[in-house]
Amino acid sequence: MSRKDDARTFLISVAAELAGMHAQTLRTYDRLGLVSPERSSGGGRRYSQHDVDLLREVQRLSQDEGVNLAGIKRIIELTNQVDALQSRLVEMAAELDRLRANQRRDVAVVPKSTALVVWQPGAGRRRRDAD
Repeated sequence: MSRKDDARTFLISVAAELAGMHAQTLRTYDRLGLVSPERSSGGGRRYSQHDVDLLREVQRLSQDEGVNLAGIKRIIELTNQVDALQSRLVEMAAELDRLRANQRRDVAVVPKSTALVVWQPGAGRRRRDAD
């Protein structure tokens, strides 16, 4: 979706028509927390293209898949959680790349390992000196 699509918003009547639903259905979905549009300064609902796409998905899940509204709400919550986790993973991968680029000596990356190694400077030398 482009930035232009992100900035564009629709009145409830237009969003309802785009989603193929009645405006009252959109109000109900908002009350239930399924699709929560932004609000104008006067309190009117302003639906983004993402909201309209989500309304269509709610309709598909309900009509084609037979999922009830509570199930749809849970699916949306889990989808949002997965999206957030994937975004965080991308951030962490970028941070790891940045650390690797800086060649930090105090960070060791051991792929596919569950081992934990604690390094203490000079610890090995003291043990040998004590012998």
